[in-house]
Amino acid sequence: MTCKRLTGCLLAAAVALAAAPGWLPGSPGPAFAAEEEERKTRRVPTMTEATYKKLAEAQEFIDLKPPNVAAAIEVLDDMMKRSRRYNGNEIGQIYNMYAFCYYLQEDIPRAIKAYEMVLAQGEDIPEGLEVSTLDNLSKFHFIEENYAESLKYMQLWLAKATNPGPDAYIFMGQVYYQLQDFNNAIAQIERGISVARERGLIIRENWWQLLRYLHFELENWDEVINILEILVRDFPKRDYWLQLAGIYGQEGFEKKQIYTYEAAHVAGFINRGRDLVNYAGLMAQDQVPIRAAKALQQAIDDEIVEETERNLQSLGQYWQLAQETDRAIPIYEKAGDKAEEGEILSRLASLYLEKDRFEECVDAAERALEKGGLSKSYNTQVVQGQCEFNRDRLTSARRIFVAARGDARRERDRSVESICQRWIRYIDNESRRRRELAAAQ
Repeated sequence: MTCKRLTGCLLAAAVALAAAPGWLPGSPGPAFAAEEEERKTRRVPTMTEATYKKLAEAQEFIDLKPPNVAAAIEVLDDMMKRSRRYNGNEIGQIYNMYAFCYYLQEDIPRAIKAYEMVLAQGEDIPEGLEVSTLDNLSKFHFIEENYAESLKYMQLWLAKATNPGPDAYIFMGQVYYQLQDFNNAIAQIERGISVARERGLIIRENWWQLLRYLHFELENWDEVINILEILVRDFPKRDYWLQLAGIYGQEGFEKKQIYTYEAAHVAGFINRGRDLVNYAGLMAQDQVPIRAAKALQQAIDDEIVEETERNLQSLGQYWQLAQETDRAIPIYEKAGDKAEEGEILSRLASLYLEKDRFEECVDAAERALEKGGLSKSYNTQVVQGQCEFNRDRLTSARRIFVAARGDARRERDRSVESICQRWIRYIDNESRRRRELAAAQ
């Protein structure tokens, strides 16, 4: 996952959290309930009935479908014209409702300022309102990308919150991630997962995703593997299988890489062209070329993998390694037609020689030499010379071996030079034998 995409996911998560706090700002009923509860630990000024009625009037506008936020703000503005008559608790409740109205208008900066005014009332507001305000300030600063402020308010919230759930720690991990403090981000995410386990709660997929990303950035490959193993088990998806296979390969666990690809293939996740090409390549590396050939052949037949020169060359090689020469030949023929250089045609010539198809062998060798690009063209000439000899064209065969011997000598390839010399000697002896036989008749 790219950094940009991950940031977008984190912002979306923050918006979702901010949109669903434990108590929505602007609800006077819960505010009074919280006030009664908090009087046991904090003595706060009492809200008058007149203040309650005005807040309830603003709340009615908010509860409309759709909300009439402008009318609610107008009620609150009218209240603030007589702000001197209100105590700190009442002022805090008014600004709390302001913040909710601004939130509905998607005016996050003004919502933040309103929440700051709630906290400015100090211990005149119920502790429950203070805690929820700290939480909302942390979320809203995150949305505004004020990550240091978000961290500050979340730390204050954690210090006051009673038995926080896993979401709080996950959010802290997101904040630390944005601050590029990956180690603290990991610690918070892992703590959130631990709390969820202790409480028997569901551990969400996106928690593992973030944790995997953080360990990936720090190159903690063992941890990345552990997390990907969890993801393929609990949330089996194509990307997780392929990422796990890729990390296994990167870290030298070739067998595990192959088994992972195999499992993903059986599960139907290996269904894209590049994936199938890679899968076939791994099968070939694992010395099971017949499976590699069948997988790639099926992908080409199903038009998932394109018949490019490279793919056809690989397929021909797999059939050849599987000793399925008759199936390799037509594939090499197609690849050779598409190729700009002669290497594939040179291989094809060798297969024709193996199958005693000498005329086709000579033709393939000639085409290979014409196209060029051969690392050792004299090897192709040796094959061509053998096919000409088997066609009983001794003069042509000798000429080809002489040319190949000269090229090998210039390249100081003593082995091929020796092979050519033996063929030349053999052809000369055979020609002499035939002349003598003809003269004797």
